[in-house]
Amino acid sequence: MMQWEQLLSLRKQDDKNKRLRIEENETRLGFEVDYDRVIFSSAFRSLQDKTQVIPLSKTSFVHTRLTHSLEVSVVGRSLGRIVGKELLKKHPQLLNTHGYQFNDFGAIVAAAALAHDIGNPPFGHSGEKAIGDYFLNGNGKRFKKQLTEKEYQDLVDFEGNANGFKILTESKNGVEGGLRLTYATLGAFMKYPKQSLPKKPTTHVADKKFGLFQSDTDFFGEVVSELGLLSSGNNGFSRHPLTYLVEAADDICYTIIDFEDGINLGLIEEEIALEYLINLVRNNLKKDVYSKLTTSQDRLAYLRSLAINTLITEAATIFIANEAEILKGTFSEALLAKSQYKAQIADIIKISVEKVYQSTEVMEKEIAGYTILTTLLDAFTTAFENHQNGKARHYDKLLLRMFDCNLSKNQPVYGYVMECCSYISRLTDGNALQIFQKIKGNL
Repeated sequence: MMQWEQLLSLRKQDDKNKRLRIEENETRLGFEVDYDRVIFSSAFRSLQDKTQVIPLSKTSFVHTRLTHSLEVSVVGRSLGRIVGKELLKKHPQLLNTHGYQFNDFGAIVAAAALAHDIGNPPFGHSGEKAIGDYFLNGNGKRFKKQLTEKEYQDLVDFEGNANGFKILTESKNGVEGGLRLTYATLGAFMKYPKQSLPKKPTTHVADKKFGLFQSDTDFFGEVVSELGLLSSGNNGFSRHPLTYLVEAADDICYTIIDFEDGINLGLIEEEIALEYLINLVRNNLKKDVYSKLTTSQDRLAYLRSLAINTLITEAATIFIANEAEILKGTFSEALLAKSQYKAQIADIIKISVEKVYQSTEVMEKEIAGYTILTTLLDAFTTAFENHQNGKARHYDKLLLRMFDCNLSKNQPVYGYVMECCSYISRLTDGNALQIFQKIKGNL
């Protein structure tokens, strides 16, 4: 069974001495420093120009990856604090012996939630698919014979979660350990603590995708060891318990907020939308308050707030009820999969899929994203390949100047191909479009 004393580790990469909670500066707590480092990072700032679901609209406000991440973080902080209060009652030694406070749990979940989308490439989830498709079916197939099975799988199933771990932890430009976050926050960040193969070895929620590239296995092992995560076999480990709260915060936000975006853009009819939200919050609805709201916008805001609050309470209750199973690594579903509101959540998501995710605006953006990312991948991987083979053209050298990395001629294929993917993944939607247009000769 995992132990909270280990799971709440304040250690950071390259720390020589153990960091103790009772010795922490209360005005600058390590877990809160994590949050600050994420929010001031360039990778996080780039999320302001990355699609959440709906492309930036000229007619109404919609969420970007940045605003979505901020909202997930706020929900995650509340979840962490509620759960933290209960855990300190169940495990008083955490407070009395080690000095942990209930706010610590909120700070860890908030920081991990803030970073949860930091590895996602441009153009939403279709960006991940476009990168994978390039290596599975496109010109990127040429690298298959030069890579191990796992290295190739990293590319054909390019995963934003694994890329996020890479961005948060990789040493670059003389900066050791990336953002140097606490191991507790890194653990809470890792939704899928496993390698790309074997693929989906079980139905456990932690096996749904993968969470680290082959280039990051050594440091990943160090984090896992420090936190005391349990081996699940199949190159995988149990989740950090607080990961379930990060996941729940994300699930709550995208369920309710994507739905709200669809309403604001006129993709979902207001009357139908209000009815679906009322079904979710019926037990907590104050009819006297609701009846005084005269505009549909005010009613929507009230119901959205109540829905998020209802699901926060629900997720926290499910976590506490299943804490022992979670610590054993045997809790195999997302928290909200056990919710009494499971049917109402499914109804809302179904409408969002039909009316929002499959809307013309979203599909057109995804189609454009495929073309843009495929063109960029082809140009940059060819430039690196020619450089490695001593055949770099002037055009290749111009492209390679855009990279801030080691351009030695003895770099392994996996290293430079992953460098291309990492560079492209950090681009905003707008940056990717600009480079695409330049490659196509449009100034």
